[in-house]
Amino acid sequence: MKWSLKLGTYAGIGVYLHWTFALLLGWVFVSQLGSGQSPAQALVGVLFVLTLFACVVLHEFGHALAARRYGVATRDITLLPIGGVARLERIPEKPAQELVVALAGPAVNVLIAAVLFVWLIATGRVVGIDTAEMLTNGSIVQRLMVVNVSLVVFNMLPAFPMDGGRALRALLAFRLGRRRATTIAASIGQAMAIVFGFLGLWLGHPLLVLIAIFVFLGAQAEAGQVEMQSALEGLRVGDAMMTYFRTLEPQTSLIQAVKELLAGSQQDFPVVENGVPIGILRRNDLVKALAENRGDTAVTEIMWRECQPVDEAAPLRSTVEKMQAGHCGTVPVIRAGRLVGLLTMENIGELIMVQNAAERRAGPGHSRASV
Repeated sequence: MKWSLKLGTYAGIGVYLHWTFALLLGWVFVSQLGSGQSPAQALVGVLFVLTLFACVVLHEFGHALAARRYGVATRDITLLPIGGVARLERIPEKPAQELVVALAGPAVNVLIAAVLFVWLIATGRVVGIDTAEMLTNGSIVQRLMVVNVSLVVFNMLPAFPMDGGRALRALLAFRLGRRRATTIAASIGQAMAIVFGFLGLWLGHPLLVLIAIFVFLGAQAEAGQVEMQSALEGLRVGDAMMTYFRTLEPQTSLIQAVKELLAGSQQDFPVVENGVPIGILRRNDLVKALAENRGDTAVTEIMWRECQPVDEAAPLRSTVEKMQAGHCGTVPVIRAGRLVGLLTMENIGELIMVQNAAERRAGPGHSRASV
């Protein structure tokens, strides 16, 4: 994630701290001083927040390590003011696996709270102190125990895509299938997000409003992703590729490439040598180079080489997932090593719209109609 400071790599997973986290720490310190606390007491408040977010990191590692059991890697974990985000390469699609991954994070918080509770009993510091008093006047250990329990309760709310929402989706998917389960879980999540938003505005709690926005948009994005995966199931790259397109030769200058850009609606151009694609010239890279007065530069100097060609017979769904993971908006399509088409995210979106329209035309009982 951009504007993040890397804290280190643990169990092969990079942990990052987003710059906005510093704002949270600053706000905690200033608010503590404003409430009459001494600078030393304010620093204790900052220390508590840091310790709390250490528990959040462990929570995210719970998800990541559980996902690793099923062959799913985690790109990184980033700490934000509203919590942590573990970026899994994908969500396991088998309901039982998704359920385990969803529950693994809250299970870590349960374990932390249990260990702290045992320690407090052993030291005689939990007897006669209620939850409210622990939060306001308790030690850091007492407050951490209560907060970890609160994290479990909050995360297990069925507000998709939070942990409870993902667990709900997994349970529904056992009987309804992943697509229908996602639609239901996302609708429940968005409804709860609206409730969170109203409560946040009514109580004057901006963090709750931010969580509401995160949940609402996250549920919407997840539902859209599953809809896309369902629409692409069983299709090949050749079903969605562009077959009418322009190519550039390696020695083509950027000024000549601009003429090709303006001549039509094509935005990215494959650079081809002897019929074999060697890279993609992207519109944004072209415009940036022109702004730097590099019009005479050959396209090979700025073309994008990371997006590897795909075979036209490759499964479309897995190809799209790789394109998204690699931030590839366009990839060359080959047959026997020779360029035969282009696969773009725009064309994939159009294919999905056509598939959805065909399904509506076919009516209930038809998973896909020919178009």
